[in-house]
Amino acid sequence: MRNPIIVALDVPTAAAALKLAEQLAPSVGGFKVGAALFTSAGPDIVHRIRERGALVFLDLKYHDIPNTVTQAVAAAVRLDVQMLTVHASGGFEMLKAAEQSAQEAAWRLGRTPPLVLGVTVLTSLDAGALREVGLDVNVDYQVRRLATVATKAGLRGLVCSPLEAAKLRQTIPRATQLVTPGVRVGDEKADDQKRTLSPREAMAAGADWLVIGRPICAAPDPRAAAESIFESLK
Repeated sequence: MRNPIIVALDVPTAAAALKLAEQLAPSVGGFKVGAALFTSAGPDIVHRIRERGALVFLDLKYHDIPNTVTQAVAAAVRLDVQMLTVHASGGFEMLKAAEQSAQEAAWRLGRTPPLVLGVTVLTSLDAGALREVGLDVNVDYQVRRLATVATKAGLRGLVCSPLEAAKLRQTIPRATQLVTPGVRVGDEKADDQKRTLSPREAMAAGADWLVIGRPICAAPDPRAAAESIFESLK
C-alpha cells in the first residue's frame, strides 16, 4: 500500500527538520512544512527536503484576496511542493483562483499541479469556539458547508479532522483526497487537538493522508515509531 503518513516537521530549526527528514524519508510518505518552520528556515527548507526525493506538504493556509492567493500559490508551485493549503472560509472566488493558479503555474513549468487543499475547520476548534467567532453551528455542519464550497470551486482535496471524514465521503466527489491532522496513537499528553482518532480509525473513516507530528517526532526512536504506525495500517 502507498504510505499515507505525512510527518509534521513542527520543529524550530532547519537543522532539526533535516535531521528528521534524513532519518524518516524511507519510512513515510512525505513531510509537512508549517508556518513556524517556514518562517524560521525560509523557502530553502523546501528545496532541501525535496533533494531527498520526499513529498512536501506546504501548510501555510493562505487566506487573502484572490489576487494575493493567486501569487502565493504560484510561488509555492515554483518551490516544487506537492500539496499546499488554503482556508476554505476564504470563499468561492479565492478557492477557484488558488486552483487555477496551481494548474497554470505547473503547466508553465511542466510539472504535475500540487494538490490544493481546502482547510475546513481546524482540529483545535469545537462548537464553542465556532460560536465565539459568530458561527452558531455545529462542527459537522460547518465542515460540510465549507467542503461543498471548496469542491464546487474545483479543489481536489480537503483538510478535515478524522471525525468528519466518514460523513464527508458521503457527499464530496469520490476523487477528492482527504488529509487528516488530529491523528493520535493514544499515549500522548493532552494538547490543543480536540477532534482526534487513531491512524487506523482515520484511514477506515476515509482519509487518504495522515498528518502525524508529535507521536513520531517526539518518540525516542522516530523511525521505529513511523514504521510501527505504518504496519498498524496494513
